[in-house]
Amino acid sequence: MKKILLLLLPLFLACNNSQKEEPENLETEQNESTDQVTTYYFIRHAEKDRSNPEEKDPVLTKAGEKRARNWAEVFKDVDLDMIYSSDFKRTKATAKPTAKAKGLKLKIYDTSNLNDQDFQEQTAGKTVLVVGHSNTTPQFVNLILGEEKYENIADDENGALFIVKELSDGKKTSQVLYIN
Repeated sequence: MKKILLLLLPLFLACNNSQKEEPENLETEQNESTDQVTTYYFIRHAEKDRSNPEEKDPVLTKAGEKRARNWAEVFKDVDLDMIYSSDFKRTKATAKPTAKAKGLKLKIYDTSNLNDQDFQEQTAGKTVLVVGHSNTTPQFVNLILGEEKYENIADDENGALFIVKELSDGKKTSQVLYIN
């Protein structure tokens, strides 16, 4: 099943989303294709070590390390321009295999200041991966969408992939895929 999902993911990623609108005419369709599109891929960090409940910045488990490598495989056909991570061991370790495979440096974002003006300006027209947490990931997506669409991710869910597209005319779309 996992291999089937990996094979189908590029097809899903190539689609705008499940909320496609039919173009009014061919001219509209052609104009939209030349618009500047910003695409965000949001994931939560992979499985973290829970052996010490006092540890505030745990590392990934072996399963988490495997998932991090799997994310690199998932994104292998996506032309990422930037990769952002919160400044925690588990998020950076989740992002690093993809960053290494893409030859990109990790950029650190402030979890208390999501979607600020600098982030918006730096990512405009780009394709960006953002690695966060069970709460910051949906919050970040909601801020970009300008609506409270997504709730926090369940604590045992590490395979949610949020895809947000923002056109230069302000239209925004989103979808969530679950990758095992």
